[in-house]
Amino acid sequence: EGYSGVQAAKFGASEVAWPIIASTGTTLAAFLPLAFWPGIMGTFLQYMPLTLIIVLSSSLFVALVINPVFTSRFMKVDEKIDNKALVARKRRNIILGAVACLLLAVLAHFGGINTARNILVLAAILSLTNYFILRPLSFIFQERGLPKLERAYNRFVSFVLRGWTPTFTLLGTFLLLILTFMLIGMFPPKVVFFPETDPLYVNVFVETPLGRDIEGTNEVMLKLEEQISKVIEDDKGIIESVLAQVGENTSDPNAPPEPGVTPHKGRITIAFVPSSDRGEKSSKRTMENIRAAVKGYPGVKVTVDQNASGPPTGKAINMEVTGENIDSLLVLSDNIKKYLDAKSIPGVEGLSTDVGLTKPELLVNIDRTAARRYELSTAQIASSLRTSIFGKEVSKFKDGDDDYPIVIRLDQDYRSNVSDLLNQKITFRNPANGRIAQVPVSAVADVKYSSTYSSIKRKDGDRLVSISSNVLDGYNANEIVAELKDMMAEYPFPEGYGYEFTGEQQQQAEDMAFLNTAFLMALFLIFIILVAQFNSIISPFIIIFSVLFSTIGVLLGYLITGDDINVIFTFVGVISLAGVVVNNAIVLVDYINLLVKRKRIELGYSSMNELSPEDVKGAIIQGGATRLRPVLLTAITTILGLYPLAIGFNFNFFTFLSDLDPQFFIGGDNADFWGPMAWTIIYGLTFATFLTLVVVPVMYWLAYRAKSKFGNLRKRLTPKPIIETATDILDNE
Repeated sequence: EGYSGVQAAKFGASEVAWPIIASTGTTLAAFLPLAFWPGIMGTFLQYMPLTLIIVLSSSLFVALVINPVFTSRFMKVDEKIDNKALVARKRRNIILGAVACLLLAVLAHFGGINTARNILVLAAILSLTNYFILRPLSFIFQERGLPKLERAYNRFVSFVLRGWTPTFTLLGTFLLLILTFMLIGMFPPKVVFFPETDPLYVNVFVETPLGRDIEGTNEVMLKLEEQISKVIEDDKGIIESVLAQVGENTSDPNAPPEPGVTPHKGRITIAFVPSSDRGEKSSKRTMENIRAAVKGYPGVKVTVDQNASGPPTGKAINMEVTGENIDSLLVLSDNIKKYLDAKSIPGVEGLSTDVGLTKPELLVNIDRTAARRYELSTAQIASSLRTSIFGKEVSKFKDGDDDYPIVIRLDQDYRSNVSDLLNQKITFRNPANGRIAQVPVSAVADVKYSSTYSSIKRKDGDRLVSISSNVLDGYNANEIVAELKDMMAEYPFPEGYGYEFTGEQQQQAEDMAFLNTAFLMALFLIFIILVAQFNSIISPFIIIFSVLFSTIGVLLGYLITGDDINVIFTFVGVISLAGVVVNNAIVLVDYINLLVKRKRIELGYSSMNELSPEDVKGAIIQGGATRLRPVLLTAITTILGLYPLAIGFNFNFFTFLSDLDPQFFIGGDNADFWGPMAWTIIYGLTFATFLTLVVVPVMYWLAYRAKSKFGNLRKRLTPKPIIETATDILDNE
């Protein structure tokens, strides 16, 4: 507008300082509740809100202090040069600079400095492209495209502010919001708790009957390994390693930990190469092939599952049955399992209980009369058997600073034989005569074979048995659990026993409750900041309504694309969107208020109500036209910045500059993981840009008209004073 660089920097910064502070504050207010996310999910995601809060706070200082300094010194308006000689000289300088870069690149090539060569060639190409292609296109856009867009916008805003059109526009927006919610109810997208990515590794959990020794489990594992090796033969290019483990630490990490040793369990882990190296092959398809191949082993439970995409939250299907009596509870849980298995619900890999009845047990019954006859205590008998089986530390071996325990016990062949254990002799000093005596265990005890529970679990004082399962690929856990709840509502439950769905479902419910609270808290904080900024109620409500209307874009986006709604990242995206949407609305409303204030001061009025409707309408149209560029730029840059994250755009600039190998590919685990959040913001912001440029001016105009009519009505309804003064009487006479 004709100002110098320093003046433009001063006026520009002062004009938008408070809107920028308010818009940054509202964005921080949106992310602040997420920093207090409780539980394991909060620990997992707390770095995102904390990073954004720190970066946005720093960017506010940069925007208000550093950027004005840079713009006042270095920013220039790039205009066309009419002097042909000057144009030719500038063109010649650009070409000479590009040629110089290419000559230096040749020298770097022969000198073996590949990175410098590539950078110089890239600099030459970008310089020529910018001057001869991008710069002329920018002039065309600035001189023709943008003015046409601004004129079209002015005509459109003038139209929507005419007559009853503003009312119809606002009502139409409300109806669209209601219609969108109705469509979501009629065609609900699938809801998942956490993004489903291609497996980084697959676990094959093997569980043989309780009591099977580790050698018997190992035989089953060898057969499964051989079977799996045949299945993955065609996918060896994407498989990094196959690891088999028998015994300890082989339980499912998503399941509750099982106490004691587990010689009847094993695990086979198939690890895949990174997703960027898999090409067209899918590790998920490999997992399904493995799952189909390991069926049909009688008496052996085999479960195939991929790595958890996020923190451990429990099984996708996990039902806890509680009661007082453990025996009745085990019978009840087994009947429930059979009842649900008979329903044959698609997508359930296989229901199982976490407490078994078939754990073998060897009971040693001590003949107390015989033990008393031999002057033996029950503790001596038990200690002898324990030493034979588990061993006893008798000394330590010291090697430098390290101590190694020396444990003595029976040899494997003897401690695995019940007869040998009973025939071993207990050596002790007879307290009656002080002599050393030896008595075989069989003389004072006998054994009995039995079975017991694999474990006993309690919750809030009640016995607990869990019935759980994984969900097969292609099925939705929420839909399956909803079916299970309907079926359990018809199951006759005895008095004193109950059930509830926990695991992933419980975690999902807790996180959804927190996110709903966080969203309401974010809106409240945003509203408080807006009230402080505008010292008004109407302007904050206009901006808050723009946040509400932005959800139309989110819901329509998911309806049109058919994508799954992700509980965590979709809702985080909605909260983030609330902080982003208000920025443009704040800048627009604040500038309209500024124009109204200038007009009021120019005409010498004390309040806005004294202005004519045409003056206010002109300020609204002018404010929208002036703020069209920053609003569009903010929305477009945000959308373009999120688009690579949404589609999984992978480009390695370092290898591109060093080896001309960008390692470019689309998709991958990052797109599956962060894509739902990015798409949510893109959908909402695309629609919210239209809201900011059209519906916000409409709401501002309707609010002004309503305020004016209310003010005039109040004046008319205000009663005139009944008692006249003496001066009034004389004047009337």
